[in-house]
Amino acid sequence: MDIKELFTFDDVLLVPRVSRVSSRKDVDTSSNLTPEIRLSIPIMSSNMDTVTEAVMAIAMAKNGGVGAIHRFSTIEEEAEQVRKVKREQSAVIGRPYSVSPYSTFAEIKKFVDETNITSFPVVDRGKLVGIITKRDFQFEKDEKKLVKDLMTKDVITARVGISIQDAKKILTREKIEKLPLLDSKGKLVGMMTAKDIRIAESYSNASKDKNGRLIVGASVGIGSDYLERTKALIEAEADFIVVDVANGYLQKTADAVRSIKKTFNVQVIAGNVATKEGVENLKRAGADSIKVGIGPGGACLTRTVAGVGYPQLSAIIECSKSGIPIIADGGITKSADFAKAMAGCADIVMIGSLIAGTDESPGSIVTKSNSNYKFYRGMASVNAFASKALKLDEDVDIGGYTPEGTEMLIPYKGSAIKIINNLVGGLRSAMTYLGAANIEEFRKNARFVKLTEAGKRESKYL
Repeated sequence: MDIKELFTFDDVLLVPRVSRVSSRKDVDTSSNLTPEIRLSIPIMSSNMDTVTEAVMAIAMAKNGGVGAIHRFSTIEEEAEQVRKVKREQSAVIGRPYSVSPYSTFAEIKKFVDETNITSFPVVDRGKLVGIITKRDFQFEKDEKKLVKDLMTKDVITARVGISIQDAKKILTREKIEKLPLLDSKGKLVGMMTAKDIRIAESYSNASKDKNGRLIVGASVGIGSDYLERTKALIEAEADFIVVDVANGYLQKTADAVRSIKKTFNVQVIAGNVATKEGVENLKRAGADSIKVGIGPGGACLTRTVAGVGYPQLSAIIECSKSGIPIIADGGITKSADFAKAMAGCADIVMIGSLIAGTDESPGSIVTKSNSNYKFYRGMASVNAFASKALKLDEDVDIGGYTPEGTEMLIPYKGSAIKIINNLVGGLRSAMTYLGAANIEEFRKNARFVKLTEAGKRESKYL
């Protein structure tokens, strides 16, 4: 039997090159997530239920990366997370929340609590008839009163397609905060707000779609509902779908990819695999990008339980030879790992445990022994499996389930953006050492050297 010598991040170092790059600020870190989606920074937050919901996805996209919403929820819950991201930072809000003139004040209060929005256009049979804001009902006591009796009826509007600059002039001149957008028939088709315009202009490197909204992905499995779930997520305007399977070698994974690509016009990311054979199988099925990593994640027990895996750096290098964007999923514990993954020809790096335990990750902070923590778990852990079954009302045998993921409390870390900035700073530094002005040059200039045990100690890896 031929046994290969394979490597992970701490086994190697990058070799410096003579560099004409004068500053870390001068390098371009942009890279392709899929053939149609390019990110300013090559980082994607993991589609895990203790890592990425709307808050994390928003933070990632605002800062040039992207997030993928996890699938361990009902279809409607996941779709709503996508909608929250798409509404967050768009100069134009498509499909704005609206209310009927015959809704009661009690219904409005409930809607405010559900959406955290305090003003709504009032629409009757598709046409705008007014607008109701917090100032219209902040002192109202009668919960039976109808919206039509509370709303502002004279509404300043604009035609859909108006430029941001012209919209700003109207908002300033009329001293209003919201500008409903109507089509030629007077139907409400969008909304512009002063707040959204200010926010949209403040994040110059944000990951945005063609309409200026934040980019977000969402996950599906390979169970019986994956087409139904995909349809709902696309209707919620997810920019890409992640076919999320721990074992991407299953034929059902390729079948799901093929079916989604045949049914919908959407970019599809599939995985996980760790060899060129696995990449080629999913590529033939129609995947636009492949997640690479079997067992390197901080909460993954696949290698311990099944004895299956592939050292992550070698997996990235091998899988990158197939000519399709590669997402390195797992094993990133520091900025040096990030740089080595990108030098090894990853197009994007996915991170989970690094940004779990942050302000943006789902879950509450808990205190133990005077220290603060947040909960983190692998998606193949017992509780994740049980939680998914409970939410989706599935009849499963927990006792017969062998977990390939673990669960833990991890120290509270503050803002995820600080961690992201440190990762990108390390990548920028590595690029200057290798004389690379962009990611393509970085890969071309990269040479790795193997470390001895003494070399690992010298590098502070032991």
